[in-house]
Amino acid sequence: AVFCDSGFVILAPLAKALSRRAGTPLATSAIALSLGLYATHTMVPPTPGPIAAAGILEADLGLVILWGLPVSFAALVVGWLFALVATRNAPADVNAQDETPTQAVADSHRPSALKSVVPILLPLVLIVLKSIADLPTHPLGEDQLAQFADFAGQPVVALLLGVLLAFLLPRRLTREMLSASGWVGEAVLAAAMIIIITGSGGAFGKVLRNSGIADLISTHVGDTAGLSILLPFVVAAAIKTAQGSSTVAIITTAGIVAPLLESLHLASPMGRALAVVTIGAGAMVVSHVNDSYFWVVTGFSKMSIKEGYR
Repeated sequence: AVFCDSGFVILAPLAKALSRRAGTPLATSAIALSLGLYATHTMVPPTPGPIAAAGILEADLGLVILWGLPVSFAALVVGWLFALVATRNAPADVNAQDETPTQAVADSHRPSALKSVVPILLPLVLIVLKSIADLPTHPLGEDQLAQFADFAGQPVVALLLGVLLAFLLPRRLTREMLSASGWVGEAVLAAAMIIIITGSGGAFGKVLRNSGIADLISTHVGDTAGLSILLPFVVAAAIKTAQGSSTVAIITTAGIVAPLLESLHLASPMGRALAVVTIGAGAMVVSHVNDSYFWVVTGFSKMSIKEGYR
C-alpha cells in the first residue's frame, strides 16, 4: 500500500536496468511500470483511496479486493500492450552496450544480490507492515509492535532507512562519493527538479480542489442517475483530470455517489464493491501536468512534456 509515486521512484532503477539489458526503449518499461502501479493504486485496497471509498460507500473491503484484483489485472494487460504500441518507434536504451573498461571493472566488484535488494525491499516491507497495522481489525494489535510499524512504515522514514542501507553497497565509502559530484550530489540533482515541479503541480491541484469544482460537477450530473455504473466512472474521471490527485478524486466521487446508490441500482453489497472499483478506474483518467505522478514518470524516464502527453 504505497502511493504510485513512491513505488515508481523505488522501482525506476530496476526498469532502467532491464531496458538496458534487453536493449528496449526505456519509455516502454517506464509506461508499463507506471500503469501497473497505477491500476492497483486506484482499485485494490489497502491503498488509501479504495479503503476510503469503501468506508464512505459502506462497501465490504473483501469484495472490493476480490473485484479490484481481476479488474486491475485486466488494466495491467491493456497497459502492457499500450506500452508496446505507444513506444514502438522510440530509440532503444543502449547505454549498457557502450560499457567502458572502467565500468566493467567496477561491475566485477558489485555487491551480492541480497545486499543489493535489501535497500529496495526493506522500505516496501515496512510500508506494507504499516498498512497491515492500520487495518480496522488491528491484526498486529495496538502495542509496541503496532507503534513501531506505524513509525517505521511512514514513507519518509522507510525510504530514509533504504538510503542509509544503500551506503553499505560500495566496498568502502570515500569522500568523493559524498561530494557534489558523487553519489549524493547526483542524487540531489536528479531529485531536485522533480521535487520542485511535483510541489508546483500539487499546489495547482490544491487551488483547483478549493475552487469548489466537485460541487459544480455534482450539481450538473446529479440528475443523470440513469447512467448507473458509468456515472461514478465519469465523475471520478472529471475530478481527477481537473485537480490531479487520484486519491482526492476517489474520495470526492465516493461522497458524491453515496446518496445516489439506490437510484443507480448499486445499493447491494456487490454493487457497492463494484462502485468503489469503478470510481478507482475513473480516477486514472487523465494524468497530466497537474498530477505529481505525471512529473515523476516523465522525469525519471527522461521524457519531454510532449512525449509524456503523447
